[in-house]
Amino acid sequence: MVGFATYQLERTNISSALTGGLATAISVNEDTINLGNQLMFLGVIILEIPSNIILHVIGPRRWIGGQVFIFGLVAALQVFIRDKAGFLTTRTILGLAEAGYIPGAMFTLSTWYTKDEITKRIAIFFFGMFGGTAVSPLLGAALLRLDGKGSLTGWQWIFLGNDILDQFGANFELVVEGIWSVTVSLVLMFFLPERDTLKSTLEIDEHLENESRAKEATARKIPIKTVWKTLTNFHKWPHFVATACIFSTWSPLTIYTPSILLSLGFSRIESNALASIGSFMTLPVVFFFAWLSDKTQKRGLMVMVASTTYFISLIALKLIQPHVGRWSKFGLWTTVNSLAVGYHPIHNAWIQMNSPDPEERSICMV
Repeated sequence: MVGFATYQLERTNISSALTGGLATAISVNEDTINLGNQLMFLGVIILEIPSNIILHVIGPRRWIGGQVFIFGLVAALQVFIRDKAGFLTTRTILGLAEAGYIPGAMFTLSTWYTKDEITKRIAIFFFGMFGGTAVSPLLGAALLRLDGKGSLTGWQWIFLGNDILDQFGANFELVVEGIWSVTVSLVLMFFLPERDTLKSTLEIDEHLENESRAKEATARKIPIKTVWKTLTNFHKWPHFVATACIFSTWSPLTIYTPSILLSLGFSRIESNALASIGSFMTLPVVFFFAWLSDKTQKRGLMVMVASTTYFISLIALKLIQPHVGRWSKFGLWTTVNSLAVGYHPIHNAWIQMNSPDPEERSICMV
């Protein structure tokens, strides 16, 4: 979960940087910002399946910990962006570095818990994502106050991502940039349970033994034919399409919410602070739907209820926003942000439960 929060902080700090003048400083327009984010997601798509194949070969401890180290370092290096080419290149590399972390982590979780336990655990895992999304604009609001200090602009401080720098000056920026990501990666590398530990746990824990969730699951390699069979299984496509539809609206919100609030007349610091509220509200929403799913054992129904609730909030935003003041508009945007991904943990648990073997489950979560 902490690794996921780090992942999301590195991905979304650009939203605060935009309110701090990043686009003007590197002479890019909104189209370039959008293209950069599309390239980032393209990088994720290209390497997600290969990433999960590698996870099965070398194990989650080294692979997941290594990913956190690499994407944290790449994100910190965004401080050196000077032009359009640098921005597009960095976003692409960031996407490639992040690929596979989410499905790899969820697959690892699926080897630790039973079918009845997994939904709430995935919801807690996603607290990292939503918590990172919530904290990012708050950090942005704080770091924008450092504009001009140490010969750095506000957006450069955001990419450095650590107000410890303010105590030591910019001379130490290369030493401390990405220090949080490196620390988290080391914790994962040393303490994330591997399959040997999981197997030992199974031997003494009859509850988990009956499910056999972890027994050598990460030791089995994924053949190419399994990848092809999973991707061409038409029963899985509704899952894939549903995720694509919802993320096509939610992903831009993670980037542009502070800018949207800035356009409503709030200051750049206020915009970043207010943007965090919707993400914080996501936490109880996600856990509520996960709890309801486990209680009713109707995961498909809960996915549809949560998705429909989000869809209704989008319709309300579209219809009401032109006719109300800025605080009401803020309330509408906050509602949309809080409801956007209430379906996501349940959906991931649902598709796992409908995958007969670990290899197929690993590919489905990509």
